[in-house]
Amino acid sequence: MSYRPWLSSYPDGVPADIDPDQYQSLIDVMDQGFRTHRDKIAYNFMGKEFSFATVDTESMAFAAYLQGLGLQKGDRVAVMMPNVVQYPVVVAGILRAGLVLVNVNPLYTVRELEHQLNDSGATAIIIIENFAHTLQQCLANTPIRHVVVASMGDRLGLIKGGIVNYVVRNVKKMVPAFSLPGAVAFNVALQQGRGKSVKKHAIDRNDAALLQYTGGTTGVSKGALLTHRNIIANILQSEAWNEPAMSRIPSTEQPTAVCALPLYHIFAFTVNMMLSLRNGTKNILLPNARDLSAVLKELSKHTFHSFPAVNTLFNGLLHHPDFGTVNWTNLKISIGGGMAVQGAVAKLWLEKTGCPICEGYGLSETSPSATCNPVTMKEYSGTIGVPLPSTYVQCIDDDGREVPVGERGEIAIKGPQVMQAYWQRPDETAKVMTADGYFRTGDIGAMDANGFFKVVDRKKDMVIVSGFNVYPNEVEDVMATLPGVFECAVVGIADDKSGEAVKLVIVRSDPGLTEEAVRRFAAEKLTNYKRPKVIEFRDALPKTSVGKILRRELRS
Repeated sequence: MSYRPWLSSYPDGVPADIDPDQYQSLIDVMDQGFRTHRDKIAYNFMGKEFSFATVDTESMAFAAYLQGLGLQKGDRVAVMMPNVVQYPVVVAGILRAGLVLVNVNPLYTVRELEHQLNDSGATAIIIIENFAHTLQQCLANTPIRHVVVASMGDRLGLIKGGIVNYVVRNVKKMVPAFSLPGAVAFNVALQQGRGKSVKKHAIDRNDAALLQYTGGTTGVSKGALLTHRNIIANILQSEAWNEPAMSRIPSTEQPTAVCALPLYHIFAFTVNMMLSLRNGTKNILLPNARDLSAVLKELSKHTFHSFPAVNTLFNGLLHHPDFGTVNWTNLKISIGGGMAVQGAVAKLWLEKTGCPICEGYGLSETSPSATCNPVTMKEYSGTIGVPLPSTYVQCIDDDGREVPVGERGEIAIKGPQVMQAYWQRPDETAKVMTADGYFRTGDIGAMDANGFFKVVDRKKDMVIVSGFNVYPNEVEDVMATLPGVFECAVVGIADDKSGEAVKLVIVRSDPGLTEEAVRRFAAEKLTNYKRPKVIEFRDALPKTSVGKILRRELRS
């Protein structure tokens, strides 16, 4: 595809292309950001503010510490932390030392952690003490030689930090006992690196910057190898795309983003940490977005302009009794990613905040953003929007041929943000890359005449009932509008008569909602083969740490 029908849908001022080669590496992006925004606030964490200058100084000290351990250019360093201020310090330090970041989900089980450390070949790990017991159980079976342990209160000062650590450890009991002989405390590591010089490595744009592990439908987690150029491209694409909304922030206010999504997830890594370094945005760090009361209590203290989140978080906040304690009127952009935004949630968010949810789409393999709705839109579109600058997207058939406009095919993406490969898995890489350089997403979608794309489902989540294709997203979207449904998910189950049948799992907001009422509503809204054969009520849906619903767990 060389033509780009979507360019006519771009807001004024958004370029058709960006230049990812204006920087040599992410180190240059960071150096420029730290220099330009020195005196601005980079992070607000637990009521304490940290300037860009502070993050600059501390990350250089951490880079020196890592090089002092004898780590060489290209060595992998794992980071297993929630949204604490040490995360950006450590990550900037890793990259500045010429090393490769391996983002690790702190909620991993021992088995998952062991796999990722072995697969990545990481020789050092920085971990928050809350999860150190997990590491203890697999450390001997991994290549890790250096362990740095952080605690919640490390950078909050002697008195406040001490109180925070006491509460986390002794009151909330969030730190299970652990033993990691030879581990170094984060503050000690920082102290050891202070005043030491950092050796500058020649970094090529196409060198690995991070390994971002992706759930993997094959059952084993794979590392998407993202280069410096991949991330730089996505920073510039996101900046260009958001500009029409961000330009509406009064010049007297520092652009401020809510950082509720975990920074170890590629969405927050790129749009919260990295983009903010370039444009001088302050991030309100929320260590645990699942604690909605704490999230709303913190947000009630701030003026903020941008809020990237997933559908489940938007939905949870909307239905929380404290939603009204927050001033939402300064919000210029709400970006929904990670999973499909449901129409009912988008409608209510617009009613309550006055700011539409702008749905985007991407994957770990695309750094992550590939498409997004124009930030100038006034209401929810029900699509994933149009490809970002310098991005080509098409829907293809099983033979890799583009299908006609309006027809369903697998969404395939080409652009400077598309990963180099899966780490050390040429066979898996070959399966997802087409001969002409498109990445096959495994998602089924369709493009309309204006270049807007709609995801109808994952190839693998499709339910086939008596030969008819049922796309779970469609059924979920419909059933989510039934009063009394808080959340729902659809999976396929084996059925003697039809091969597969639709199973609907509901979390109720109204305990009085009955199976009969659900069936009546489904009969009214859905054609026969799309209606749920089995309806189950649950107290909660299984989700990833980012809030994505785990359909495979509902199947088993």
